[in-house]
Amino acid sequence: MTRLIKSNLLILACLIWASCSTTKSLKPGQYLYTGAEININPDSAVKITDQKEVKEILLDKTRPQPNKSFLGIKYKLGFYNLAGETTKKKGFKHWLRTKMGEPPVLLSEVKIPYNNAVLKSYLISQGYLQSDVVGDTVIKGKKGKAVYTAETGPRYKINSVLFPNDSSGIATIINNNKANSLLKVGDNYDLDVFKNERDRIDNDLKEQGYFYFSPDYLILQVDSTIGKNSVDIRLKVKDIAPDASLKPYTINHINIFPNYSLRRDSALRTASPEIYNDFRIYDPRKTFKAPLFNRLVFFKKDELYNRRDHNQSLNRMVNIGAFQAVKAEFIPLDSFKNNQLDLNIYLTPLKKNSLSFSVTGTSKSNNFVGSELKLTQTTRNVFKGAEQLDVSASGGFESQVGGQSKALNSYSLTLESKLTFPRFITPFKGINTTNAFIPKTIASLSYQLLHRGSLYDINSFKTQFGYKWNENKYKEHSFNPISVNYVTSSLLTSVQTEIDSILKVTPGLKNVLEKQFIIGSTYGFTYTNQFEDFRRNNIYFNGTLETGGNVWGLFAGKNDRGAKVIAGLELNQFIRLEADFRNYYKITKNVIWANRIDLGYGYAYGGQTTLPFVRQFFAGGTNDIRAWAARSIGPGTYYYKNDPLVANGNYIDQSGDIKALISSELRFKLYGRLYGATFVDAGNIWLRKEDKGSPAIGNLPATVGRVGSGFELKNALKELAVGTGVGLRIDATIFVIRLDVAFPIRKPYNEEGKRWVFDQIDFGNNTWRKENLVYNIGIGYPF
Repeated sequence: MTRLIKSNLLILACLIWASCSTTKSLKPGQYLYTGAEININPDSAVKITDQKEVKEILLDKTRPQPNKSFLGIKYKLGFYNLAGETTKKKGFKHWLRTKMGEPPVLLSEVKIPYNNAVLKSYLISQGYLQSDVVGDTVIKGKKGKAVYTAETGPRYKINSVLFPNDSSGIATIINNNKANSLLKVGDNYDLDVFKNERDRIDNDLKEQGYFYFSPDYLILQVDSTIGKNSVDIRLKVKDIAPDASLKPYTINHINIFPNYSLRRDSALRTASPEIYNDFRIYDPRKTFKAPLFNRLVFFKKDELYNRRDHNQSLNRMVNIGAFQAVKAEFIPLDSFKNNQLDLNIYLTPLKKNSLSFSVTGTSKSNNFVGSELKLTQTTRNVFKGAEQLDVSASGGFESQVGGQSKALNSYSLTLESKLTFPRFITPFKGINTTNAFIPKTIASLSYQLLHRGSLYDINSFKTQFGYKWNENKYKEHSFNPISVNYVTSSLLTSVQTEIDSILKVTPGLKNVLEKQFIIGSTYGFTYTNQFEDFRRNNIYFNGTLETGGNVWGLFAGKNDRGAKVIAGLELNQFIRLEADFRNYYKITKNVIWANRIDLGYGYAYGGQTTLPFVRQFFAGGTNDIRAWAARSIGPGTYYYKNDPLVANGNYIDQSGDIKALISSELRFKLYGRLYGATFVDAGNIWLRKEDKGSPAIGNLPATVGRVGSGFELKNALKELAVGTGVGLRIDATIFVIRLDVAFPIRKPYNEEGKRWVFDQIDFGNNTWRKENLVYNIGIGYPF
C-alpha cells in the first residue's frame, strides 16, 4: 500500500510539473491559447432564455479548441513538452510526444472574423435576427484567450403561417396534415424547426406516392418586417422543382432476385420467373420458398408507393438474418413519362454454414455468473424459409480470491441446439406482425453441467418452445408457453461423514441435491433506448414472469408429502417474478453515472416451501455485490462461520426466494480505451419462510435451521449488505475486460448496531486485506 501511495504521489508531481511547463517550448512572439470566453448582452440586465446553455453551445462552436486539461492541468501538453523535440520516428520519446502528448494550441491560430460569423449565424438561426458578435484577444504573459461579446437583441416569434392554397395534389396533402405542423403561432423562430417541418412534409408526401419529391423543393419565406419582433412565414413549393417530383407513383412489377450476385446478373435476368401473388421471383435454384416474401415485401402491385412499406420491407429483409446484402431499386417506366415504378429487389444470401467464436459476460441471477467462451455452428435456410439452426458448445468459469469467504473455482459446460423460424408457428392462422421486425418461433434443447469446486455437480436438461417479437425498436417480448427442465445433482463424495459435515455447514445445499422437475411457462419484456446515443439519459428494463407446474399440476397425482407427481417425479410448483431496471446518465461526454435496481420474488407451493434451486436467487460475485464472493451472502442475517470439519474451509453456497440489489457506479474515461470506475453495491437474498431445518431423506441427513434467513419487510433495509470499490476497464468496443476490487462496509450478519464497519477499514493491515478485499475479473460491464 505504501508503494502504491508513493507511485500516485510521483504521478501527481509529474502532472503538476507538466502544468507549470506548458509555455516552456513557445518561441518569442508566440502565445498559448487558453480558450474562449463568451459574454452575452453584458451591458443589459436582461438575460436571454437558457442563457447558460446558449453560452455553452457558442463556446463549443469556437475554433480552435484549447489543449485538453484535467482539473486545470494541461496534461497532454505537459507530456509533449516533457518529451522534447526528437527527429526519430519511433522510441519512447516519440511515443510520449505524439501519442500521449499534443502540441500547443497558439493564439495566432484563432480566426476572430470566422468565429464571429459562426456565432452570429447560430444566434440568428435561434431567432435573434438582430444579433451581432464582436471578438477580440486578451494577452497576459505568455498566454492569451479570445473574448466574444454577443448582443442578441430580442428573439423573434412566429406571427402567422401560410400553407399553399392551390388545387395541386401536393397542396391538398400539405393542408390535410397541417394540424401536425411543427410551426406554431407564438413559438420562437428556430431554423432547426423549419428544417424539421420540411422533412415532416416530405414524409407525408412520400406516404402518398411522391417518390421523387425532396425537402429541398420546399421553401419557407420569412417576413420579418411586420414589426413587434414577429415574423410571417409562407411555405411554398419551389418553381424549380422537377415535374417528376410533383406527381405520385404506383408500383408496377415487383421483381425479386433471392440468390443474386454480380457474376450471375445476366443469367438471372433472362431466367423465367416464378409468379407468386404480385411477385416475379427469379430463383432458378429454388433457394427460398416463395411464401417467405409475403412476410418480407409489403408492396403490392398497382398501389401507391409509400415510404413506410419501403422502410419496413428493407428492415425485414435485413433483420431476418439470411442475407448479407439487400438492395431495393425503383425504376421509372418510359423515363418519367408515366406514373409507374418497377421494383427490383436484389438479395445476396449469407453462407449456408458458418462457425463463430465468442467471449461474453453473463449476469443472470438464476444461472452461472462470470465469463463464458462459446463456439457456435450455424446452418441457415434449413427448410428454405430462412430458418436458422444454431448448435453451440460453451464453457463458463467463475473464480474469486480474497474476501470473507473462500470461493471455489467453478465452471459450467453447456451444449445447446436452437432452431429459429422467422414467423409465428401457432395452431391459429393469420397471426403475424406488420412492423419492421421479424417475429420468431424458437425451439431449443440444451444440457448444462455446473461443477461447483469439489462440492457438487448439477446436471440440467432443458427444452422449450416459444416466441420472440419486437413491438417496436424499444420493446421486445418473449413468451415460452412450454418449458421443461429436469435437474439432478450430486455431492462429489460418497463418504457419509463428509456428507454430514458439508450439510452441517451448508444446510441449504440439501435443496440442491433433490431432483427437480419443472414444467411451466415464461414471459419476458424488455425496454431499452441504449442505442440512442444522442440521449443524455438512457434506460433499460427487463421483467420476467415464470410459472411452474400450474397447468400440469391439474393432471398430476400426489405423493405422501402432498407434492404433485408425474411419472414418479415430483413436480415443482411455483411463481417467480424478477424486474431489472438500469439507468445510464451522461454527466459529460466521458463520464457516465450508471445505476441498477434488481428485484426478485418467488412463491413455491404444492408441497414445496422454497423455489427449486435452479430458479433461486443468489447474491455476491462479479456482476452483483462485488464485495462478497458469489453465493456467499444471506439468506437474510444468516452466516455460518469457519467449520474445521469442511476441507474447503468456510465455503458457503447460499440461495433464496427473494432478492434485492441496488448498484451505483460512476464510470469515467482515463486515457484512450482505458476507463475507471467507483461503485457501491447493496443487497441481499432471503427465504420466503425461515429455514427451520429438515428431516433425513434417503442418505441425506437431517439439517438444522438457518436463523435469520426469513424475509420480513420491516427488517429488509436493516439486513442489506453494502460494499464499495474501484475498477479499471479496457473497452475495446467489441469486448470489455474488467478488473474490480471491492470491500464490505456493511455486514448484515453482524449484530444490530455493529453492521456498519467503516471503523474497521485498514488498508495497511495485511489480515484485514486478506479477509475483506475481493478481486473480480470479468468480461463486459457488470450491468
